[in-house]
Amino acid sequence: MDFLAIIQSKPVLIGFHLGFAIVGIDAFLWLLGKLRSDGGSQKSTIATAVIGVTAFIASWIAGGYYYVVYYGGLVKPVIQKGLTPWAHNIIMETKEHVFLFIIPVAMTTLFIALLDKKDMEQLKIRRLAWLLSGAVAVLGLLIGAMGFIISAAARWG
Repeated sequence: MDFLAIIQSKPVLIGFHLGFAIVGIDAFLWLLGKLRSDGGSQKSTIATAVIGVTAFIASWIAGGYYYVVYYGGLVKPVIQKGLTPWAHNIIMETKEHVFLFIIPVAMTTLFIALLDKKDMEQLKIRRLAWLLSGAVAVLGLLIGAMGFIISAAARWG
């Protein structure tokens, strides 16, 4: 099996999807702390936001590839014919839409983080950046819980 086939396999794609999501959540929790405590340099604040946004985009790509190649044809029918069809009809649909929403919110937070501290204070948006960073982290955790429900529904068949 060649390298490309390995990274395109179901377990590896799901691992990438989850792993990048965890990095994104952690980065936004770290950013939350930086914005709350006024800690760190502007460069480290920007780097943290860039890591978070990049990780969420990478998670979206891995998850999207898995969804198109495997989920729609293999997993979705098992869930819909199983004991918990609502896991796809409600949870997966919600997860998809919330995830599409999280990247623009994360990017907005990044754009605010690009401002220096003086400009943030003058525009009175430091608290907004803090709230958005927390919202991204919480939404990421909620999306993770939804993924767990969907995975459990697929296993229950």
